[in-house]
Amino acid sequence: MTTGRSIETILYADAPVKASHFGMLWWLPRLALTLFVVAVIALLWFSEKSEQEERHATLISDMLWLEQSLGFHLTHNEDFLGRFDAQRIHQPGVFDAHARNLVIGDPSIHQVIWLDRNDKVRHALLPSPADLPKGENQTPVPSPTMSHMARSLGHTVYSPPYQMQQGDWQFGVYVPVFLEGHHAGTVVAFYSIRRLLENAAPWWLAERYRVEIIDQFGQPIGSRSKVDADATGSGYQIPFNPPGHGLILRATPYLSPTPLAGRLISATLALLAVLILFSLWVLRRHVQQRLLAESALRTEVAFRKAMEDSVQTGLRARNLQGQITYINPAFCRMVGWSAEELIGRIPPMPYWAEEYIDETRNMHAKVMAGQAPSEGFEIKLKRRSGEIFDALIHEAPLIDSEGRHTGWMGSVVDITERVRAAELARQQEERLQASARLITMGEMASSLAHELNQPLSAISGYAAGCRNLIAAGAPSSEIDGALAKCQEQAQRAGRIIRRIYDFVRRHEPRSEACNLEVLISDLIVLIEVDTRRQNTRIVRNIAPDLPIIQADRILLGQALLNLMKNGIESMRQTAEAQRTLSVSAHLVEQQVFISIADRGCGFSVEDAARLFEPFYTTKSEGLGVGLNICRSVVEAHNGRLWFAANPEGGSIFHISLPVNAA
Repeated sequence: MTTGRSIETILYADAPVKASHFGMLWWLPRLALTLFVVAVIALLWFSEKSEQEERHATLISDMLWLEQSLGFHLTHNEDFLGRFDAQRIHQPGVFDAHARNLVIGDPSIHQVIWLDRNDKVRHALLPSPADLPKGENQTPVPSPTMSHMARSLGHTVYSPPYQMQQGDWQFGVYVPVFLEGHHAGTVVAFYSIRRLLENAAPWWLAERYRVEIIDQFGQPIGSRSKVDADATGSGYQIPFNPPGHGLILRATPYLSPTPLAGRLISATLALLAVLILFSLWVLRRHVQQRLLAESALRTEVAFRKAMEDSVQTGLRARNLQGQITYINPAFCRMVGWSAEELIGRIPPMPYWAEEYIDETRNMHAKVMAGQAPSEGFEIKLKRRSGEIFDALIHEAPLIDSEGRHTGWMGSVVDITERVRAAELARQQEERLQASARLITMGEMASSLAHELNQPLSAISGYAAGCRNLIAAGAPSSEIDGALAKCQEQAQRAGRIIRRIYDFVRRHEPRSEACNLEVLISDLIVLIEVDTRRQNTRIVRNIAPDLPIIQADRILLGQALLNLMKNGIESMRQTAEAQRTLSVSAHLVEQQVFISIADRGCGFSVEDAARLFEPFYTTKSEGLGVGLNICRSVVEAHNGRLWFAANPEGGSIFHISLPVNAA
């Protein structure tokens, strides 16, 4: 989906090319072919010229690099020669060690000499006889003129190049050494030009060019090149300074063979022309087939558009920035705004309800971050008329034809009626639960009346006794004791009435701290009248370490009381000695397990399979909603209720509640 022209608009707006126009269009590719051949020839010419210029620019760059490398190399050696220790130079081994380090680090230096203030040779590091050609003289011949010039100028001086006996050329560098401002001597190093080029010019440079050092007369005095390659073409030269004296660095590129592509260019062009003509014929057939495919596509798009417009689910597409890029008519009808008013809008949207703006913004941020619930989410939206409605939205990534995530596609369903129906069902279930509690209390009314009769009778008796004591002039201590007992019985009656009131009154479900041990104890007290009337014994097994859980105390108490009452009623036909109701509760791995076991008649296999179905009962006067309500209450607390047969006869109802039940 895009904000520009849709697919159907493009298909219907662009009329297909008629077959009668192909005759005129057939000549256009021929003209294009001629222009193509001319363009290829021009491109080859410009390409060759550009390649020559590029090679020349590379040559200049390489020579500048080589010149800088040689200059840095010579300057570095100058600094090394200038660091000779004039104070310790005459100590044994000092000169040799310093000079040998220089020669080892730079093989192009083959002699190092120390001249004293009078230009006399005092120390010399000479090559071994094995390193010299036969007949070569090892005696150094430093130039007094160069030494005097270096001493007079106070800085390094290079001598002109000269040829040695074996034909190699060399030059000397004269570095004056000063001690406390006075001339202490001169260090002279002799460079072999051939070795200097071999060490300074890398192999890749020698693979490209023949590198030479020529003198002021244009004669080569040192070179590095491939033996089996011929250099040709225009070279490049640059002054070699230092050492100067008219020396020049020159590089000449090697002769490269004529590329094979140039010889095949004519055959390629001819073949290319044939291929183009063939491709034009194939293209003509392809265009005809495409016209048919476009016609079928238009029909398909029209069908999909009609189907999309007829669905009742709202469809909305947004890009990664949250901007609306597409909506269908169902969504427009749902919110009351037209597509022209909504497409291109960015948050906040006009259909966002102001009362729920923060919740809507948070959910929008989750959707844009890819964290929307996979099962969908419910949210409040607003119609143009101002009416608030409930919507169920499912968001899915919007992937384009290249597999890129471009936005989010949402399906929107108006669930206002569904939410209203669910709320009515919840209210009906509340009323049903309240009715069940009232029915339970009605069935227990006679027992509760008997239970209340005891404290009321006791209060009446204690009140009469107090009057008699007062009339007899009894001491106040006796009267006070009787009044205390009277007060205790009144409090007992009040507790019984409060339990009944809390149990039967309607209230909104709420989560609060609930002590299960206290809750079970209160329920046993509430039902013990029935147990005494039916000669039933209650056995308690409540663990002392039960944790406090979060639960609705009244609803959970209703479920437990209903299960206890069912157990007592199921033992009416049981022998009195075996009428035992066992209530146990213990903690296992963050789960509280409550069991209510009786020794009653139990259930058949068919009845056990349908115990928790609504309106199914095994009692002649029952409604069949008690166990269903019990299971709903337990499951509302994230727990579980199930039935098992008692091995000793009767039934056991098990309840498991998580410690963090809500």
